[in-house]
Amino acid sequence: MKVIKKATTALYPMPVVLVTCGTAEWSNIITLAWVGTLCSNPPLVGIGIQPSRYSYRLIREIGEFVINLPRADQAVLVDLCGVVSGRDVDKWAACGFVRGAAHKVRVPVIAQCPVNIECRVRQTLPLGTHDLFIGEVVAVQADDSVLDDQGVVDFGKARPISFLSGEYRAVGGRLGSIGMSRQPDTRPG
Repeated sequence: MKVIKKATTALYPMPVVLVTCGTAEWSNIITLAWVGTLCSNPPLVGIGIQPSRYSYRLIREIGEFVINLPRADQAVLVDLCGVVSGRDVDKWAACGFVRGAAHKVRVPVIAQCPVNIECRVRQTLPLGTHDLFIGEVVAVQADDSVLDDQGVVDFGKARPISFLSGEYRAVGGRLGSIGMSRQPDTRPG
């Protein structure tokens, strides 16, 4: 039997990312789980941020941001970047993160994160409590230590984090690949 719940954002899991914003001289880090892929061509991503957040102003002013994908062993640092404000705390120093050079944007990347997605804001949509920044991906950096033999990110090596009902979770193991339903040995029944 299904139980009817109140309308809420019940989608799960959500990726947990560290978004850097600002310039190399003055930048901030914000933890976000309201993040997603919007389009493949051109490559577009979306990040939802409340206008009251310190990082919101930095993204609006600079028009660029970087989505840094942390590893599961960085969960405590990810949490710290989400529970303190950059108005009060230098999160770079508090976490021991190193500002790395971006390839196409002015915003620094987090050197310790295995994947960094550099974005330029194409559009901002006010939605209610959050605004959606639509960013065009202009460059991606990936540590060679998390790439497989074909140069693709190996998620077993990258060990991404997800967010579920107030908890950080490591992303689990592989279940299959696209098209597996067309393989004779995987068809149901």
